[in-house]
Amino acid sequence: MKPTFKAQPMQVQVPATSANLGPGFDCLGLALTMFDRYIAQVQDEPGVDVDVTGEGADDVPRNDKNLVIKAMYKGFEFLGGKPRGIALRQLNVIPHGRGLGSSASAIVGGLSLARALVLGGNERMSDEAMLVLANEMEGHPDNVATAIYGGANIAWQDMQRGATVAQSVHIEVDARIGALAFIPATSVATSKARKMLPESIAHSDAVRNSSNAALLVHALAQRPDLLHTATQDFLHQSYRKEAMPQSFALLTKLRNAGVAAFISGAGPTVLVLHTGGPSEAEELRRAAGDKFTATELGIARTGASLISA
Repeated sequence: MKPTFKAQPMQVQVPATSANLGPGFDCLGLALTMFDRYIAQVQDEPGVDVDVTGEGADDVPRNDKNLVIKAMYKGFEFLGGKPRGIALRQLNVIPHGRGLGSSASAIVGGLSLARALVLGGNERMSDEAMLVLANEMEGHPDNVATAIYGGANIAWQDMQRGATVAQSVHIEVDARIGALAFIPATSVATSKARKMLPESIAHSDAVRNSSNAALLVHALAQRPDLLHTATQDFLHQSYRKEAMPQSFALLTKLRNAGVAAFISGAGPTVLVLHTGGPSEAEELRRAAGDKFTATELGIARTGASLISA
């Protein structure tokens, strides 16, 4: 059935996300209180009208190659058909290429806008269907699941009827946990970081990693005192060291001091989970020096959401 498009503009905000969280490679994600905003309206004139401000404004495409537009098209096709034209205004706050889920935000933002611009879109595209569509674009489900649902999530992929289907389970994060992101000026492409990973690892490392990933779920939900142990990775971080030496120097320094630090996503941002107050956060900032921008963040309890335009 062809969709009926709403005439009024719709606006969504989508949180930044940190994936992996140490040992949870491609399966664990955490939403953070840093948000990109996207506002879109269906137009009678064919084509797209895109304006971008904020992070990456000089580099983000202003045509149908724009990732938000691509996601909107994918969403509209799922809902039965595309409009003649789209006007998009994009306010980017999440840094690009830093391991904080900027592409997941764009994908989930575009799909959310498509759903919001179609009459009855919420009934025709469930969150579960959105996750499947987003995973098809992103290639791994951890960031996109977390951008949709907020909080923390375990995400995975199953084969169903010959197709790969993404699924996730939501984790309520202990209210005592906060985050501190150490964001460097330089970026690292996710594709480059993935190419640095080995085809196999030692059995002992696999055991330690799976143990910590399981423990991390419990630590996030109920036992933040276990976060330092639970965020220790043996699967992927060390193999990416050459691509982000300053981040690894900071990571090593923080972990040696007993801080629950890890590389956020594919990096090079270093994320710290802690339960301390402002004085502890300030002490952590000083430890990082001047090579990073330290940003204190909370856990975003909800994912992509409509806001008044």
